[in-house]
Amino acid sequence: MYKEQINDKEGICLLMIFIMGSTLIVGIGGEAKNDAWIAGILAILMAVPIILVYGRILSLFPGKDLYEILNILLGRILSKIVAVIYIWYSFHLGALVIRNFGEFINTVTMPETPMIVPMICLGLVCIIATKSGIEVMGRISASVLPILLITILIVQLLAIPITNFSFLKPVLGNGFKTILGGAFSAFSFPFAETVLFIGILFSLKNQKSYYKVYSLGLFSAGIIIVILTMRNIVLLGELSGKVYFPSHMAVGMIKIGEFIERIEVSVSVLFVFGVFIKTSVCLLVACKGISNIFHLNDYRSIVMQTGLLMVYFSYIVYNNTMEMRFWAFKVYDHYSFPFQVIIPILLLLTAEIKTRNNRK
Repeated sequence: MYKEQINDKEGICLLMIFIMGSTLIVGIGGEAKNDAWIAGILAILMAVPIILVYGRILSLFPGKDLYEILNILLGRILSKIVAVIYIWYSFHLGALVIRNFGEFINTVTMPETPMIVPMICLGLVCIIATKSGIEVMGRISASVLPILLITILIVQLLAIPITNFSFLKPVLGNGFKTILGGAFSAFSFPFAETVLFIGILFSLKNQKSYYKVYSLGLFSAGIIIVILTMRNIVLLGELSGKVYFPSHMAVGMIKIGEFIERIEVSVSVLFVFGVFIKTSVCLLVACKGISNIFHLNDYRSIVMQTGLLMVYFSYIVYNNTMEMRFWAFKVYDHYSFPFQVIIPILLLLTAEIKTRNNRK
């Protein structure tokens, strides 16, 4: 069977867009208020050790994906249990991202359109991308990321005339505890969600580049997110931590003369592409896991069914936007901690022990 491969550049671009994903519109560290940018920096630093864990797991088993590694380390029964856990996590995360998209479209652009309609449209596009495979997703990411970065840069420059840096004060005015809370929230969403790339980066042509792709992707996307967070704060002040979609509201304030205004559509385009890539990665990892458990020849045979189930689940997972935001900033960090930190560390310890025993 043909093995799909991506190069380092495509892997980094894919990782960057995955991290930015829904974060571009939902924001990070809301509870830290005007210190959210500090929380973002701390979250990047907190994520460094855990991406080294992910990279080390991949480097110990080059060319193996997450589920193959589980089979090697945990045996037939336990590997199936842990595989089901990660299938659920990737499926659930994909559904949450689709719901973020649906809430955004329904709240901001098409309030009279049933939410399920844009969600189904996104789901179908993600199904097509996932069926096309990781190579196509990598090439799309590498082609579109420069356009996204140029758009972000232009918006940043246009925002300069209306920035108010006094909104950043007082620094640490809300106490360090709130900053730590915001940092932990930003660590889990979005940085540690890259645990799913253990099921993706085995496709790298250069199997010595796991650390490189993880580190460059994390720092590049993290710096962009921190800059956008600062922009939202200097434009919105205290509102940046209270509104549902701070980036959209902040960019909507930009107006140059009588001919440059209503440029928040640019943020919407970035958000749509971000959630498309992130959802496609989640769907791919979930389908690969199901394929591994049931010993299917090709994961593509279940992409359509799994994708439609993901869309349906995303429709029923929340009752409203307030519940979505409460889950994202109050519950998700605790819920995701075992998937992102505890299980990977236990896997690494098991892998190190088995590797050393085999060498002996």
